[in-house]
Amino acid sequence: MIRVLILQNLTPDGPGYLGQWLSEQRIAFDVFNTEASQAYPERIDGYDALALLGGEMSANDDLPSLRQAERLILQAMDADVPVIGHCLGGQLMARALGAPVTTSPEPEIGWQKLTVADTPEARAWFGEERELTVYQWHHESFALPAGAELLASAQACPNQAYAIGKHLAMQFHVEVDADKLRAWSASVDPTFLRLQRDHPATVQSGAAMRAQALQALPAQQRLANRLYRRWLQQSA
Repeated sequence: MIRVLILQNLTPDGPGYLGQWLSEQRIAFDVFNTEASQAYPERIDGYDALALLGGEMSANDDLPSLRQAERLILQAMDADVPVIGHCLGGQLMARALGAPVTTSPEPEIGWQKLTVADTPEARAWFGEERELTVYQWHHESFALPAGAELLASAQACPNQAYAIGKHLAMQFHVEVDADKLRAWSASVDPTFLRLQRDHPATVQSGAAMRAQALQALPAQQRLANRLYRRWLQQSA
């Protein structure tokens, strides 16, 4: 039986649709929430796949949990255990492989379009559609590690997704479900409100996110189904 390790950095940023999908597929998984004082495992041993969630912190912050996440990423890759990273998780994958994480050319918050590369690898992960709408919440972004293939890009943030063999890193949040979107879109954080004002093209209001979700969320979950299925099909 496949068993998945999920690393959660913050309590409000749980597995969401990833957890729902794994449960529907009857795939066992363990979630370790470091903000709830659940230390990440020392070893990837006993797991067949690794998933990393997002978080408000920077991938560059000096937090022991982030460095342990990077060690687990490298262990998993060395052991041929497929890794998938959502937003901060994708950034940690890049850092673990020696690529920098820096300020994004533009912040992206809410529903944003990206362009899928016209390559066999990109089609294998994302399907035949060249333009997709995904949910974003980030102001930093990853560079491409050595050996990575760029799968998707956007004008505001060129590096949206990359693959290294069976491992997938995303700058966006395909794990968002209705509950997470409702909670996040209700934010009154001053930074979020300032970014709405200063970057209206790439930062949506909460009301706009919720309105667009009526169509965008089901479409993104169909994409997530595809991505998660391909990720786990490659598990040992």
